[in-house]
Amino acid sequence: MKNNDNNVLVYSSETGRVRSDRKAPSTPKSPQAPSDGFVRLRREVKGRGGGTVIVISGVPLTDAALKDLAGALKKRCGCGGTAKSGSIEIQGDHRDILIKELETRGYKVKLAGG
Repeated sequence: MKNNDNNVLVYSSETGRVRSDRKAPSTPKSPQAPSDGFVRLRREVKGRGGGTVIVISGVPLTDAALKDLAGALKKRCGCGGTAKSGSIEIQGDHRDILIKELETRGYKVKLAGG
């Protein structure tokens, strides 16, 4: 076998997967909020067992403030939800209530998707 610089060890039966020193491990980028100043409300049904969820993205807040806003929106709608990975998920189809509440808090709101 020829000694070639392109040969790189990628797996060893002793240690398993081996990362080469040539490439730094890539870090996955977190989803960035749109930078156009709009808060987007998207209705999702797929992959949720038939339940409707409104996903609010593009809110320019820190994680703690986003969690507080999610709590206030859940109380206003009287439903459940969560704040994760830079977006807020509200259970149920409460788009009209959410649009009014976000606009009173000073956000520009757009409906996205179906």
